[in-house]
Amino acid sequence: MMIQDAYLNGVMERVIARNPAEPEFHQAVREVLTSLVPVVAARPEYVREGVIDCLVEPERIIKFRVPWVDDQGIVQVNRGFRVQFNSAIGPYKGGLRFHPSVYEGIIKFLGFEQIFKNSLTGLPIGGGKGGSDFDPKGKSDGEVMRFCQSFMTELFKYIGPDTDVPAGDIGVGAREIGYLFGHYKRLRNEFTGVLTGKGLTYGGSLARTEATGYGLCYFTDNMLRDHGRSFEGATVVISGSGNVATYACQKATAFGAKVVAMSDSNGYVYDPNGIDLALIKRIKEVERKRISEYVKEKSAAQYHEGCRDIWQIPCDIALPCATQNELDGAAAMTLIKNGCYAVAEGANMPCTPEAVSALQAAGVLFAPAKAANAGGVATSALEMSQNSMRFYWTFEEVDEHLQRIMRDLYHNASQAAAQYGMAGDLVAGANIAGFLKVADAMLAYGVV
Repeated sequence: MMIQDAYLNGVMERVIARNPAEPEFHQAVREVLTSLVPVVAARPEYVREGVIDCLVEPERIIKFRVPWVDDQGIVQVNRGFRVQFNSAIGPYKGGLRFHPSVYEGIIKFLGFEQIFKNSLTGLPIGGGKGGSDFDPKGKSDGEVMRFCQSFMTELFKYIGPDTDVPAGDIGVGAREIGYLFGHYKRLRNEFTGVLTGKGLTYGGSLARTEATGYGLCYFTDNMLRDHGRSFEGATVVISGSGNVATYACQKATAFGAKVVAMSDSNGYVYDPNGIDLALIKRIKEVERKRISEYVKEKSAAQYHEGCRDIWQIPCDIALPCATQNELDGAAAMTLIKNGCYAVAEGANMPCTPEAVSALQAAGVLFAPAKAANAGGVATSALEMSQNSMRFYWTFEEVDEHLQRIMRDLYHNASQAAAQYGMAGDLVAGANIAGFLKVADAMLAYGVV
């Protein structure tokens, strides 16, 4: 698919040529460049000064082996990555993902998205991402600890509180962050805010666990109210059952909605009476079991194998919170047919380009991930602030900051879309608003 601007189309062709077999990265770059067509027409200095050419090329890619010893005494070797994509407005900031699907292209896609997401928060943080093809599922605590220590033995050389501040992502929760931070502290002999998502006893922030899910609902609530709607009385379907999905369910319910379905990688549960979140949390967080266990205690609920079919359930609002490209064009058409009027992305790029096009063409309110799920990284930046001050804020104070950030983020994206002739298109608006702040900083630095 050609971008309707010769310069931007040339940039896209070079990205594909330089980064072969990385479709997720190509998809993310194409979406942003497509949104920038009216921007480069109005601001030719971005072309003349090579800002966009620099923007699509990471400042640094770190790739390394991670040897570790399993419980049987056998040496295992994984790959580790850190893509430090853009530091124009602050230190690199972005999560670490431990999952078998991780490869360089996934990390580049996530790091590129992170540039704009972080810019949109209004906070001084650049874009980065990292991870490994290590799978923590089924591993003992000892194995996870030994892997994390080996991973940090290499990564620590490249990160720091004013350089690069990783956080958690898929497969990297409180346990992994603890092992990573503990080893960093041991290697550097210093206690700094080099990782976010830390435990509350060693520099973590209240409300960080809830932040991405809460922020998703705060953004969606602003979008809905701007169009005369609300969560009150709405039926909601949420994919996933991890951190984002769990707290999106909690906040949507608090806003008066009824969440009727959630999923994991095996399948989904549908409960017409409304999801019992306490039960979901017990199954997934305490017992660490599959979501199919839900129906053993809820007779009215149904379990279905295959997580992608969750979008067949009629709903007013859909919140995809599982993984990238989980909601395709066919699923989007099903949602439209069943009367869904709003979709907000809780995961990173969970809707395919075909799905986004179909939803927007049908007039469905659509909130893209880089805007809608920015609450997590925003609160990570608030954690950085608290660490720098050697201080902490109450849950209510952090949540108040988060609500303000997501409200401002929505309005900035909405206004940017309108300013460049694409009113109502939050995909374009988020890309443009995020881009402008980073691009202007890059212009100020000259060629660097």
